[in-house]
Amino acid sequence: MKKKSFDRREHLLAAALDEFIAYSYEEASLNRIIKNAGISKGTFYYHFQDKQALYLSLLQSAADAKIEFLEGALAEDLHNDDWNLFEILRHQARFGVEFAKSHPSYYLFGLMFLREKGNEIYRTAMESLDDLSDSYYDDLLERTMERGDFREGVSIKFIKRILPFTLYRFDEIFDVKKDEIDFDLMIRNFDTLIDFMEHGLAKA
Repeated sequence: MKKKSFDRREHLLAAALDEFIAYSYEEASLNRIIKNAGISKGTFYYHFQDKQALYLSLLQSAADAKIEFLEGALAEDLHNDDWNLFEILRHQARFGVEFAKSHPSYYLFGLMFLREKGNEIYRTAMESLDDLSDSYYDDLLERTMERGDFREGVSIKFIKRILPFTLYRFDEIFDVKKDEIDFDLMIRNFDTLIDFMEHGLAKA
């Protein structure tokens, strides 16, 4: 009985992932998800309270999968005193692309989620998801400040705001389209973005 319930949940999550990749949160149809999963409404409500709960569960699963994938890289970065922040960002960008290659559905779902910025579901998700990135980047930024890698006059408060703001808008800056995925181009674009963070616009 437990295995049957597990299988139904897996079918439900797979159907939901397909739906949320194809449609925005508002456009996604719970009835269509239930139909494509081949389950009853009663089975759905046994597992989830509503569409929002299902959506947030998928986002958490995607975040957990990415954190697990990146865990080795993150540990290496924190213990590599020879690397500056920008080298670490390049290192992580490459691991992020490898994650996208090995988990394409989660990557596409993540792209769709980023397009929810400004909508209530985006705010709700950002408040409810377990996120280790704040403390992780705080440690990196503090270490970078101690090394003296940032130019004088730039406050740590400003850097803590601009870094995630810029990285989270990668898809907007480079107009990433979910039906035209070019992983080599993604790496080049990340390098361009990180070069900008490191050197700015002024001529050296």
